Amino acid sequence: MKKLGNYITGNWIEGDGDGQQLFNAVNGDIIATATTQGLDFKSILNYGRTKGTRTLRRMTFHERGRMLKALALHLLEHKEKFYTLSYKTGATRADSWVDIEGGIGNLFSNASLRRKLPDEVFALDGDNIGLSKGGTFAAQHILLPKEGVAVHINAFNFPVWGMLEKIAVNLLAGVAAVVKPASVTCYLTEMVVREIISSKILPEGALQLICGSAGDILDHVTFQDVITFTGSASTGLLLKSNPNILRENVPFNLEADSLNCIVLGNDVTPDMPEWDIFIKEIRKEMTSKAGQKCTAIRRIFVTENKMEDVWKAISKSLAQTTIGNPENEKVRMGALAGQTQKKEVLDQVQKLLASSQLIYGSLDSVELIDADINKGAFISPLLLLNETPFKSEEAHNVEAFGPVSTIMPYKNIDEAIELSKKGKGSLCSSVVTSSKQFARNYVLGAGTFHGRILVLNSEDAKESTGHGSPLPLLIHGGPGRAGGGEEMGGLRGIKHYMQRVAVQGSPTMLTAITNVYQPNAKGNRTTIHPFKKYFEELKIGDQLITDKRKITSDDIDKFADLSGDHFYAHIKTTDFDDTMFEQQVAHGYFIMSAAAGLFVDSVEKNPVLLNYGIDELRFTKPVYPGDEIYVRFTCKEKIQQELKDINPDVPFVKGSDIPRGIVKWYVEILDETETPVIGVATILTMVKKKNTN
Repeated sequence: MKKLGNYITGNWIEGDGDGQQLFNAVNGDIIATATTQGLDFKSILNYGRTKGTRTLRRMTFHERGRMLKALALHLLEHKEKFYTLSYKTGATRADSWVDIEGGIGNLFSNASLRRKLPDEVFALDGDNIGLSKGGTFAAQHILLPKEGVAVHINAFNFPVWGMLEKIAVNLLAGVAAVVKPASVTCYLTEMVVREIISSKILPEGALQLICGSAGDILDHVTFQDVITFTGSASTGLLLKSNPNILRENVPFNLEADSLNCIVLGNDVTPDMPEWDIFIKEIRKEMTSKAGQKCTAIRRIFVTENKMEDVWKAISKSLAQTTIGNPENEKVRMGALAGQTQKKEVLDQVQKLLASSQLIYGSLDSVELIDADINKGAFISPLLLLNETPFKSEEAHNVEAFGPVSTIMPYKNIDEAIELSKKGKGSLCSSVVTSSKQFARNYVLGAGTFHGRILVLNSEDAKESTGHGSPLPLLIHGGPGRAGGGEEMGGLRGIKHYMQRVAVQGSPTMLTAITNVYQPNAKGNRTTIHPFKKYFEELKIGDQLITDKRKITSDDIDKFADLSGDHFYAHIKTTDFDDTMFEQQVAHGYFIMSAAAGLFVDSVEKNPVLLNYGIDELRFTKPVYPGDEIYVRFTCKEKIQQELKDINPDVPFVKGSDIPRGIVKWYVEILDETETPVIGVATILTMVKKKNTN
């Protein structure tokens, strides 16, 4: 019998003993066994820290991002063999697409975040904070990768996505991972990890896998490590309460199964498209992955006068769902992950039936295609009705982790909000309505009890990713019963694996540390104009002080005529009583244009390819005729740019193959009193590289 491997300390190692038997969810056959008996978990963690994390921390965000992209492309090439094995978990092709290609897509999404991060081993967090009147003392928060490992204890329902969506974040942050998938479906995770390791794309130690029990791993974590757990709230609480975790203050991100809900707005009637959208969303959420999703809809709230129409429509829709062997193309819902899971679901349903009645489905029979109910872990979709949701608590406290939902009535928006909150914190909720007021009231009223709220109507339904879809750039987590954690969330997710440090010092010293020019730092005056330097030649702090220019009334009149901006303040004949100005004032955009005339060098070609944009432009002091201005122009930051892949099927864009980078310039426009007339402007230019390789 096949025994799954554990990839630890650079080797594939089988645990001792026979281990736990893992079964095919469709026909009950034994697939493999898994065990971690005999593994040294302390050594596993130390290896990840000293080998994997140490290497990752020396890589820049851009290097890590390109590594994730390469890994995603590699896994896409091998996806079909993952699909073949995924059927054994009970998942249909559509279910597996979410798990496999959804997980790979997460790698792509996180890889693209590198463009929002510096080509550095650390990142700035927020703006410079001045701490003194004279400007000689300031602070800057920075983010550094933690020196530990990420320990991911995952659920059984998404054996691929559950791993990839988590490691994508910690790897981009610069931290290695130890993944412990749920045993019942870990054979699929093991196959994917074998492909990852064989690709040699990740540095050694960046990813380790343990198939089986987590042993005493939590007894050896430190405050530099991060633990994530996805699963039941009771198990999560047990793990989170580990004395070593409490003693070491180890960050613990908990995502627990929750009683998510969907609300049908009181404005929706059967003749509206929102009605069909609502029914379709419920069927999809009940049958996708056979309801084995932490984000699945468990509670359905509908106005009292529409209850019967709704549950009949849901029942009719569920009846169209074909169930059976997921390898059969006609099947739309497969099996639960195993017989143990099936028994647990039915046990939970019995608890729900204490205050609800079954209005669709059967507890002991289901019509199957190409499958045997005595061998596979199949179950009928079950729709329950609870007519007293404020008096009975079971529907708000008991979760049957399968194709099970309970429909309940509400009278008004306040009751809908109150019922949604009775779940005591959920990962997500949806509201289907065409009423802007109903949507606003629901979001503002229920938002504190949910991690995400989807507002569905005829405008967005076609392109919506659906009720429970966790998106890489949005937080995945929820308050209260849902665990209080936040997985993913774009840059927010990355920060969970980094230490925020407030660095205090002089602006010049902060510039040297961060490699980003800080306000009031000393500039580097050079005889060569900054625009004549290639990207590699520019240094942070390179500075130009321009000549002065006197602004005249004639300048202002000409700019008004050229731009068409004849705002009263720019016209010299205006009566300026009861205005903010003493006399005719120059246009802010004219001052910016005049400043460009001062700092732009000659008409000859130079490494500057183009002006890329302006950030943070503020007009802080009026400029009157007779005032003199000059510019202090400083190289603030340099950002590497990757060449776009040239697609032979797409028309070539001139200049897209020129090696280049983006340079941010800190621009201060001052008058003769040394007072900024434009507070701060950051100008971006695209600058050619000297090295064309």
